[in-house]
Amino acid sequence: MVRMIMHGCCGAMGRTITELVKEQEDVVIVAGVDLCGGKGQAYPVYKTLEEVREEADVVVDFAAAAAVDCLLDYCGAKKLPVVLCTTGLSKEQLEKVSKAAKDTAVLRSANMSLGVNLLLALVQEAARTLAAAGFDMEIVEKHHNQKKDAPSGTALALADSINEAMGSCYHYAYDRSQRHEKRDGKEIGISAVRGGSIVGEHDVIFAGKDEVVTLSHTAYSKAIFGKGAIEAARFLAGKGPGLYTMADVIKG
Repeated sequence: MVRMIMHGCCGAMGRTITELVKEQEDVVIVAGVDLCGGKGQAYPVYKTLEEVREEADVVVDFAAAAAVDCLLDYCGAKKLPVVLCTTGLSKEQLEKVSKAAKDTAVLRSANMSLGVNLLLALVQEAARTLAAAGFDMEIVEKHHNQKKDAPSGTALALADSINEAMGSCYHYAYDRSQRHEKRDGKEIGISAVRGGSIVGEHDVIFAGKDEVVTLSHTAYSKAIFGKGAIEAARFLAGKGPGLYTMADVIKG
């Protein structure tokens, strides 16, 4: 039985994962952590990790970027594996993720969806063929009006995946409103749309002369991210220190 602490249990994803875990026979949430506290859960809810008394095998985090530093400090000190799903991390926090991975298992992913992680591989293959042929590359992401960070972590992960395949020779353009010049051939444009209740849409556009190829992923429910997080928790429990990704989960 995998014993999980749900970090950010009162948020939308925390509630989604709580419901999904009820259907699992080999995973149980032993405690939740949320600054808002919580009532009506089948497990105790604490305001800080330091208050948690229950023994656990893994922490699943869907909280806020501001809470990540304390989370990493706690998991590193306790040698407790952590599935880090929060996006919008600073450069300093990303460095802290790498540091924590020396002490415990850390699985960080900008998106827990199986489909998105397949898309990360597909855009690399497309870029090697199309970018080399002079195609321009643009990423458009769309999310609900409550999402605070922009562009999304997934959009950045897609850009990074493409850039890695192309030898890191591209730079990113987030805003062209102050520029009065033609498009740089070595840029990847990243645009963010915020509105309504859009769960998540990502389009990677390869635009060439007289033809356009678009690779897309659409999320219709937050449940896909929750299912991925649970699979990641299963995978990470009992793992030694190191930095893991969803690609490791998919490979098994």
